[in-house]
Amino acid sequence: MRPLPLVVDDFQGRAVRGVSKMSRHGALAPFHIRSFRFQWPADLLTSWAFEMETLILGWYVLVETGSVLLLTVVGALGYGGTLIAPVIGVTSDRIGHRTVLAVMRAVYASVAAALMILAVAGALSPLIVCVLAAITGMVRPSDMGMRAALIADTMPFDRLTGAMGISRTTSDSARVAGALLGAGLFAAFGMAAAYIVITSLYAFGALLTLGVERKAGEGGPGETTSAAGGSSWHELAEGLVQIWRSPSLLAIVWFALLFNGTAFPITNGLLPYVAREIYHVDQTGLGYLVASFAGGALLGSLAVNRAATWIELPRLMIFAALAWYGLLLVFAQMHSLSGGFASLVLAGFAQSLSMVSHSVILLRACEPRLRGRIMSVRTMAIYGLPLGLLVAGTLIGRIGFEATATLYAGIGLLSTAAIALRWRSALRRLNAVAEGG
Repeated sequence: MRPLPLVVDDFQGRAVRGVSKMSRHGALAPFHIRSFRFQWPADLLTSWAFEMETLILGWYVLVETGSVLLLTVVGALGYGGTLIAPVIGVTSDRIGHRTVLAVMRAVYASVAAALMILAVAGALSPLIVCVLAAITGMVRPSDMGMRAALIADTMPFDRLTGAMGISRTTSDSARVAGALLGAGLFAAFGMAAAYIVITSLYAFGALLTLGVERKAGEGGPGETTSAAGGSSWHELAEGLVQIWRSPSLLAIVWFALLFNGTAFPITNGLLPYVAREIYHVDQTGLGYLVASFAGGALLGSLAVNRAATWIELPRLMIFAALAWYGLLLVFAQMHSLSGGFASLVLAGFAQSLSMVSHSVILLRACEPRLRGRIMSVRTMAIYGLPLGLLVAGTLIGRIGFEATATLYAGIGLLSTAAIALRWRSALRRLNAVAEGG
């Protein structure tokens, strides 16, 4: 029998025996792992609730106040917790990623329940929405990093790229179904009914998260090593030092900051403004715009595992990022709704190829015992999103959406090329992580 190929396990050069391509790249292979069968639906329900809540609150504030600046403020408040993300990461390395993720999701459910009660009582106001959005925003930015760390804890090496692609479908499908469902519920039944559904999704997501297996951080030897000695600040510093001393990790973090500061504001916070002021459609039209981008991203998430078999992950990340910015540049010039739909679908596809590659590369590059804090330091890059939203809100009032989006896309294109050139040697050494062997 022909021996199984040797594949690189991570960027430190460790190696493990590979498995057949059928096993590595089978579309449903990650679901053979029991923990993933609990985590995927938990992430899916949480992502659906995220997207419904983001769309409904954004539309509510825009309609109640008529202010695009306040719209961007509400969007920015959802990411306030990026500054404390490293603390969450250190905590998760101490007590376990599963435990921290379940607690975070219980917080989402509690805040959503408060909004639901206020909406039923007719006591809701834009100010209250801002306050409650800020509370959720203290922990929400860490959710994606904790998901990725938990998947890496429970998933064999040979299935990680496929698992991350499938995991990404939870947020991508949520932007399709969650946006349409949220817009439909809000339009047909009002805020209170929509929040009954949102609260239920968060609650079920938290319960399913508890079904994921306890790993090393929750009683095993792996992740508790760092907790045995030293303070939380020492542990955080250990993660920061690894990033600073690793050119590959540093490049990935710079890419994360760039994407969040210049690309995601256009499609994650400003679409309510585009729908109302550029295309002159209601919340249902907004739902279709969100779903267009998310539909393309969903296709990209499904395609990334196959793409990784013929192009190295770092190259895939960079080329897809350049295409992503190019398509956002096209979207900025579109004045017809059909043209906006088409450009968003293609931009979403490119975005997903780039971001899934980005996540897998980062997970492979960091040591398992430091995974939580490094993913949380990467989460700090999400702070670029609220900053980008706030700057965009100011610029749109002065120069308009088309010029602002064009400026953001242009900066993204030039900066992507600059980062790729600056760290080209480190990125070239990462080519071995492509799971195609």
